[in-house]
Amino acid sequence: MSTDDLEIFFVAPPGLEPHLADEARAAGFATPVVSPGGVTTRGNWSEVWRANLTLRGATRVLVRLGEFRAFHMAQLDKRARKFPWGNVLRADVPIRVEAVCKRSKIYHHKGAAQRVERAISETLGAPISKDAPLVIKVRIDDNLVTISLDSSGESLHKRGHKTATGKAPMRENLAALFLRAAGYDGGEPILDPMCGSGTFLIEAAEMSVGLLPGRSRGFAFEKLASFDAELFGALKLSNTPAFSEDVRFFGSDRNAGAIANSQKNAESAGVAGICQFTEASISDIVRPDTDPGLIIVNPPYGARIGNKKLLFALYGTMGKVFQDRFKGWRVAIITSDGGLAKATGLPFQQPGPPVDHGGTKVKLYQTAPLP
Repeated sequence: MSTDDLEIFFVAPPGLEPHLADEARAAGFATPVVSPGGVTTRGNWSEVWRANLTLRGATRVLVRLGEFRAFHMAQLDKRARKFPWGNVLRADVPIRVEAVCKRSKIYHHKGAAQRVERAISETLGAPISKDAPLVIKVRIDDNLVTISLDSSGESLHKRGHKTATGKAPMRENLAALFLRAAGYDGGEPILDPMCGSGTFLIEAAEMSVGLLPGRSRGFAFEKLASFDAELFGALKLSNTPAFSEDVRFFGSDRNAGAIANSQKNAESAGVAGICQFTEASISDIVRPDTDPGLIIVNPPYGARIGNKKLLFALYGTMGKVFQDRFKGWRVAIITSDGGLAKATGLPFQQPGPPVDHGGTKVKLYQTAPLP
């Protein structure tokens, strides 16, 4: 197993893989390749650390450690015992193994996971725990056993500084990829007129000033034998955010609790100085005194709301307000219902692919600058 040329897989929300690949390319990761469910690149362990620390769109970062063939449990056991676990794992750190079996003679995934766990514990001495933060992922497909490691631990959308959320919050990595899909590059004003807990605005503000998404949290890779705390500390310090004085991120919501949550979250993330949150209904929003930018909004779309007629009226009002007051601004709306998007009367381009958001398939509808 070469530690200078690891295969690294960035897990993405399905449907948004190309946008994660764009982010990885812009961040200088080697030749990112899109595949279902994520993006593959190659690099050494410091690239694994850098991906966890800097990629906004990734759900987690997996590292392929190696592979071998196994046609039955005894062979799996024997080959797992010969695997160089000590190159990566520490004998004093608990681990757990998750297995998936497809089209293979070994078809019992729980039994396969237990065999690999026993092999690690008896050859390396590492304790096995069902709550262990370090997870080895075993995939047995067509009798080929692929061993990977989840280097992230908790899902990367958990940035470590969000304290207050409302109902059905947008995950941070999903918000970051939708912003990228809508053409946001960190340089323009953003308005979210139904801002909830402020996720879109805080992600956009952090992107604009260069705050690293993983700066406030820990990662599973810090428990590995391959981890170098000094080098990782230097990687963190090499990033210098560039704050501006201009307020360019505007959030409103008719719910006072949502505004309080947004303000609290922006303060916790360190971007409250460039964000402005106002209690207002959609019909009362005011165009900010800035250059035109991007309106991005995740309105209610009926999955949990009974009266669809009220929603059609809401979307109609929203579309009229944007067309009357926001000439020159682009609009991006995330919704599960094409009929509701149409009810805005906005000149939407072809919508993006369906993306899972909390069990509902949503699409991104966006316009060119409004005439």
